[in-house]
Amino acid sequence: GSIADCREACVDAFLESIAEEITSGNKVNIAGFGTFKRADRKARTGRNPKTGEALQIAAKKAPTFSAAKKFKEQVNGDI
Repeated sequence: GSIADCREACVDAFLESIAEEITSGNKVNIAGFGTFKRADRKARTGRNPKTGEALQIAAKKAPTFSAAKKFKEQVNGDI
């Protein structure tokens, strides 16, 4: 395999390991970049915007990302 194939395999393995940790309920912190974690969303009542009818939205788990201060500054050109 080429270097590009190896690079792609490494990135895929890295992302898969982050997904596994978050699925298990663990946080993944990458210094200077940010933190990935799982948020547990509660069940709630929503509205159909077309009809206005009330409907139940089920509880679910959602991935979240919080950017590190250094990463935010870099994106804004402050560094």
